[in-house]
Amino acid sequence: MSSIKNTVLRKKITDLILLLLGTALFSFAVTVILKPNSLITGGITGLSILAGKVTGIPFTLYYYGLSALVLAATHFLLGKQESKKILLLSVLFPVTLTLFDQWLFTDAQFNLTGDDLFLSSVYFGVIAGIGAGLILLRGYSSGGTDSIGKILHKRFFPFVSISQLIAIIDMAVILLSALVFDIQTALYAVLMQIVQMWATELVLYGFTNKMVKMEIISERSTEIENYILNTLNRGITKYNIIGGYSNEQRIKLVSICSQRESMLIAKQISSMDKDAFVTAMPVISVWGRGVGFETMQI
Repeated sequence: MSSIKNTVLRKKITDLILLLLGTALFSFAVTVILKPNSLITGGITGLSILAGKVTGIPFTLYYYGLSALVLAATHFLLGKQESKKILLLSVLFPVTLTLFDQWLFTDAQFNLTGDDLFLSSVYFGVIAGIGAGLILLRGYSSGGTDSIGKILHKRFFPFVSISQLIAIIDMAVILLSALVFDIQTALYAVLMQIVQMWATELVLYGFTNKMVKMEIISERSTEIENYILNTLNRGITKYNIIGGYSNEQRIKLVSICSQRESMLIAKQISSMDKDAFVTAMPVISVWGRGVGFETMQI
């Protein structure tokens, strides 16, 4: 019993440390890179900076207000369970952002990248992406455009995917920045979004080689299975399937392998059965036992 409690306690401590680190990195990137160089990003962070630029009111106040609105809307429109997921970050991130902006760093005191807008865009994307990745790694949400996207999807646009709605919101903020700042700022914002997405995925999925899922239907399935199992030392899953056109029973082989191994398998199949049906699909990450796979301990 005590070991279970210790495990739960360690998990909570790890969650807190990574959440604090993630919010600190994102706040640092906004305070010392984004804001001093008059750059913009998507989401409510970018919208807050735009509002602050137009009105002269500190953007952190706008962020507080928008975060509270999103939290309230999530609670009433998506339910209590969904609002619990964003409650912690809805409080923690604005506090951290205000701390960095009003106390630790100001425009006059510190500008990490000087006036180099390209360098600023790249470094903001990397630092903010790592921060966002650490937050997502622990299963938390900041309650920004992802929550707005869920609300819009559920209430107004069920025929549009949540990821598409989030992209539309971010692009709308970036396009609005072209009116408040200029076209160049909007273009740099697009670059930042791309770099940030890359850095976030890097934190979530690491530097491991991309894996490939291969599905094979062939008359020579036994020989192909033997090649994958004994020559490449990769696992195989077999399914009994029925062809929709021929109505014949066949065996489908499924294997997860590296990109290089997928080419070796394709070459081997082509030498055995020219009529085989093979599909190869990229896999972002694989958890479990196997060469190149990630462990389930997160």
